[in-house]
Amino acid sequence: MAKSAEVKLAIFGRAGVGKSALVVRFLTKRFIWEYDPTLESTYRHQATIDDEVVTMEILDTAGQEDTIQREGHMRWGEGFALVYDITDRGSFEEVLPLKNILDEIKKPKNVTLILVGNKADLDHSRQVSTEEGEKLATELACAFYECSACTGEGNITEIFYELCREVRRRRMVQGKTRRRSSTTHVKQAINKMLTKISS
Repeated sequence: MAKSAEVKLAIFGRAGVGKSALVVRFLTKRFIWEYDPTLESTYRHQATIDDEVVTMEILDTAGQEDTIQREGHMRWGEGFALVYDITDRGSFEEVLPLKNILDEIKKPKNVTLILVGNKADLDHSRQVSTEEGEKLATELACAFYECSACTGEGNITEIFYELCREVRRRRMVQGKTRRRSSTTHVKQAINKMLTKISS
């Protein structure tokens, strides 16, 4: 059997936005009310995405890490879900600074991420409009989802699958660039040899 592709995904966002609830909803299709907000967990999950078996390693960060821990998580991850709570404007305002830190740590590579507005079932307490989420996603050049880990509304499975697809697309592009540059080196070397011979 062909070896499955491995993808490392990390979920970021301030404590209380529902990161763990989203991951658990994706993995078990259930909602759990009680979480220890200081715990971070890593889950392994295998899925078939576009006819290919993919093994996801999902890091659910606690949202209360110190800078060194957070930077370590950012170096580890290949794809990132930046999660905010639609009823908490502060959590939305933390997304852009998080993205800037990610860019800094991952440069010169582009960061593969998606933006997720959670708790869409609490529309009556909404502080961040869908349009604002869409606008921020456009600025970040990434996909945007609104969902509810509590009710399961919004396609939570699709969020994780799309992130895997993005990571794998990015890998293919980088792989092609690397191959192209090595062919260029070979061509340059041959040209140099030919120049020496003819001079």
